[in-house]
Amino acid sequence: MGLKIFTTDFQNIGKQEFLRPNVGYRYFFDIQNAIIYSFDKLIKLKYVLKEIPTQRVTKGELENEEYLLDIGNIERRFNNLVNFEKVSEIGSDKNILQDGDIVIPKMQPQMGNIFLNTEHKKFIGSTEFLEYSISGNHNPLFVYYLITSIEFLSDLAKLESGKTHRRVNPIDLLKIKIPLISKSKQDQIIAQIEPIERKIKELKAQITPPQEIINKVFAREFGFDLEEVKKIEKTKYLNVSNDISFRNRNLRSSVRWQKIAPIQKTLYQNTDCIEKLGKYIVSTKNGWSPNCKESDSEYSVFGVNSISKTGNIIFEDLKYSDESRDDIGNFFAKESDFFVSRGNTVDLVALASVVKNISEDTDFIFPDLFIRVELDENYINKEYLAFVFNSVIGRFYFKYSAKGKNQTMVKISGEELNNFFLPIPDLKIQQKIVDEIKAELDRQEAMKTKIESERNKIDEIIKNSVRAYD
Repeated sequence: MGLKIFTTDFQNIGKQEFLRPNVGYRYFFDIQNAIIYSFDKLIKLKYVLKEIPTQRVTKGELENEEYLLDIGNIERRFNNLVNFEKVSEIGSDKNILQDGDIVIPKMQPQMGNIFLNTEHKKFIGSTEFLEYSISGNHNPLFVYYLITSIEFLSDLAKLESGKTHRRVNPIDLLKIKIPLISKSKQDQIIAQIEPIERKIKELKAQITPPQEIINKVFAREFGFDLEEVKKIEKTKYLNVSNDISFRNRNLRSSVRWQKIAPIQKTLYQNTDCIEKLGKYIVSTKNGWSPNCKESDSEYSVFGVNSISKTGNIIFEDLKYSDESRDDIGNFFAKESDFFVSRGNTVDLVALASVVKNISEDTDFIFPDLFIRVELDENYINKEYLAFVFNSVIGRFYFKYSAKGKNQTMVKISGEELNNFFLPIPDLKIQQKIVDEIKAELDRQEAMKTKIESERNKIDEIIKNSVRAYD
């Protein structure tokens, strides 16, 4: 991280609601004056976006099935929702999302998980989501592309606060100043963007989600019917064994827990290489989360999003810390480390990734929501195991075995890892499966690179248009 030096005044801090002395926050308000794009005429976002009063749905059964949204259901910077489903029950309070034109999360909005809802479709979503109406003097698409541009999101990160789940206060968000451009000119800018949107849509039609690719290979290799498994997963009533203690040391009796056995029975009915993972685990270690600040530079810290569905650690969305401890070396990630996310939402807990091509010039700390798992590599290919965890095999097992009253944050421990039954064929077969999945994932990544290139063209149009109309 580059060193930035500037001088400010205590009176600047006193002008605001929050007495925050951290570098990025002060630089943005005191030096940048809350301006991201230089322009002759500026307007604060609070005159463009108006927060809609929140309506809550309390946890429990719903009167009617509703579409449930989490941050992971929003494609970053693409104004698109993916993989959301209807639910009849929720494990925690949710916000109703229907009346606003745009939905912006409080938690890490700089990631770009923002979407327009100008048709006012009804969703229920995390309490992190806030709805805003958009002024009639602004084209909603122009507002969307402006606030999801790389420049805007980069500066938005300076306003974050919090240790683990970093958030931007809506009060600070609405103080940001944007160019005041007439709606007719905004419409002209969006007209330039429309052909790019069409190109992106065509490219996206060729994309297959990673889990679908992984599931297809495993279903063929181990002979299970994905549709049959999904039917069981949707079942609300099950016949259970008289022996409640079978593979159930904690005597768990929930419907969720009881689904594991029939799902695994269907998955493994044509496979004879099923083993208990605990047999091959050498050791496990939970991570450590130091205090992080944007001004720190000594260590890089993985975030929960560093573990990916594609099975490789992603060196993005990092945090930074100068905090140390006597045994800090025990928490440095190494090449080929196998990590599992210990805590997350019920659908994302226990995703797994392997560290590949880690920089030798930086120390990366794995946080307390990670578990590092040492394995017997005479029998286990780590990349193969990551794909198993991220496939329908692992997703359903950990979805129903994870513990936690609040389904927006459940956790696993060594117990759930040890009791995970999975197919462990010969290493040659494991490698063949890995090679096949990676070949298709690489092809998909090449397509995503093209899509991202098109999205960057939109950023350029926004930036150049702002300059042209200044």
